[in-house]
Amino acid sequence: MMTATVSAGARLHVGFQNLSLARERLYGGIGVGLAEPRATVTAEPAATVEAADPLIRTYARRAVDILEVPGVAVELEESLPRHVGLGSGTQLALAVLTATARAHGLEPRVRERAPAMGRGGRSGVGVATFEGGGFVVDAGHPTNRFTTEPPAEGDWTVPPVVARHDLPPEWRFLVVVVPDAEPGRNGDDEDASMRSVVERADPAVADELAGVVTRKLLPAAAAGRLEPFGEAIAEIGRKNGAWYADAQGGVFRPPAGELVEALEGCPVLSGVGQSSWGPVVYGVTDTAHAAEAEAAADAALADRGLGGRVILAEPAEAGARVRTTD
Repeated sequence: MMTATVSAGARLHVGFQNLSLARERLYGGIGVGLAEPRATVTAEPAATVEAADPLIRTYARRAVDILEVPGVAVELEESLPRHVGLGSGTQLALAVLTATARAHGLEPRVRERAPAMGRGGRSGVGVATFEGGGFVVDAGHPTNRFTTEPPAEGDWTVPPVVARHDLPPEWRFLVVVVPDAEPGRNGDDEDASMRSVVERADPAVADELAGVVTRKLLPAAAAGRLEPFGEAIAEIGRKNGAWYADAQGGVFRPPAGELVEALEGCPVLSGVGQSSWGPVVYGVTDTAHAAEAEAAADAALADRGLGGRVILAEPAEAGARVRTTD
């Protein structure tokens, strides 16, 4: 019997390039794959679907149907915090798909099958970082396929990657997870919020973002220049926040906004922002200044009476790890 173990790192979602229906392409995700924290699952062939975790069981049922195999037993070995902005849903879904396929001796064909797993409908960043890690920009979707309602589930392809770069291994992403905060938007709630944002999005913001991405962000990522990279992702985060301000109660949603404000004053941190709907807050530094950045994050949490976890993560240089044994 084949056993397959798949481990995928979290991702940060910096923002979208466009949310206005007045421009040619919609969405266009920008993000970074992280080496930690990780989601890890182990799968074995079975006669039916077996999984203790309800979400894993849902993903396993989809995977079994897609792959046309009898069943699978899936165990969650390591989990990502859910609905906080680290891409847990996509990483878990694709890990389950890959583990199920490998346990049955099949190719997972992740990018092709991600839509059937319910992933990749807006941003392609999570799929791309699962495949290969790195800093990623995707092409978004043709706007003429969208009204304010997205296509039906599964009726899309994952947007192609238009830029990908390995970031310097000495960079560290400071990730602040606030477990006691209200979870970020997800599911139907997220769909409703995104619909509201897209209906009102100012196309001028997309035009400003295009300049930031092409003239600041991509050159900095390609050259491995930390400060310009950080300045660019911070600017992208704030401009995205202008689109979301009504939906989330400000440029950054509480309590992320307080932490962003505090960490922006830390001299060894750059690119401070909120990942996706939050409440995860991140910034970028390097190994020489990582301890100082971590201390600043701990102090920011303590000063505001917030419990939380501070992680210093390397940028992921590769995608999910897959191990099979007989």
